[in-house]
Amino acid sequence: MKARFSPLQTIAILLLAVMAVLVIVVPLLPIYDPYGQNLSDSLLPIGGRSFNGHFYLLGTDTLGRDMLSRLALAGQVSTLIGLSAVAVSLVIGVTLGLIAGYFRGPIEAIIMGLADLQLSIPRVLLLIAVTAIVGPSVAGLAIILGVTSWVSYGRVARGMTLSLREREFILSARVQGASAVWNIRQHLLPNVLPQMLIVASYEFGMIIVLEASLSYLGLGVQPPLPSWGMMVAEGQNYLALAPHLAIMPSIALFILVIGFQFLSQAFTKENDLEMVA
Repeated sequence: MKARFSPLQTIAILLLAVMAVLVIVVPLLPIYDPYGQNLSDSLLPIGGRSFNGHFYLLGTDTLGRDMLSRLALAGQVSTLIGLSAVAVSLVIGVTLGLIAGYFRGPIEAIIMGLADLQLSIPRVLLLIAVTAIVGPSVAGLAIILGVTSWVSYGRVARGMTLSLREREFILSARVQGASAVWNIRQHLLPNVLPQMLIVASYEFGMIIVLEASLSYLGLGVQPPLPSWGMMVAEGQNYLALAPHLAIMPSIALFILVIGFQFLSQAFTKENDLEMVA
């Protein structure tokens, strides 16, 4: 039987396939050199050639560096930060959500109070403040984005735990002497994780946007590593002369984010249909 994909899934797969080519295939090409500088080749347009005949598919930046190679490396950095941040936020959010939903009472009030407090502070302002204090670095940025992104996972995990904790298989295990940790690990976690993957596919796109925003402000990835946000910030000074410097990283960012958003929506619709069935 042939697998059938919904329109959203098809679009998401195509968009993410484009990003996979950029992030995985391009670095394997012999032309890949994100750090090589040649001032005589600076600001070449898309499809431009240097005096020595070297071809640049997406042109060059102000220092004569290959834009295609820079975009590929920036995509790898953004993907690494996004996946690391999602892993951190997933672990924190699911753990706290399961604990809050299972034990209820004061523990739930404290955890959900922390979630409400974090939601009351604009996320970008919180990230700017924390990053300015801690300092910009790839590892630090991934941890900060992960720690400040756990609320969505926590609220969904808590809601699902509240509906599951009174089910027969949970009550039966509790009556037979099963501990809270065993119940959470063996019964609740396997039922909650599939929904968390849907949340993760949505949050990944949001984290990529936040990382690009911080890099645009100079608080994210630092040179010589490239970042799509930093490339947009640098390219906006040359919009009249070389608009591709800002347009190319913007398009790459758009493709990656919209691809994961479509994927998240497709998963959500499939999950709703399964629940109705």
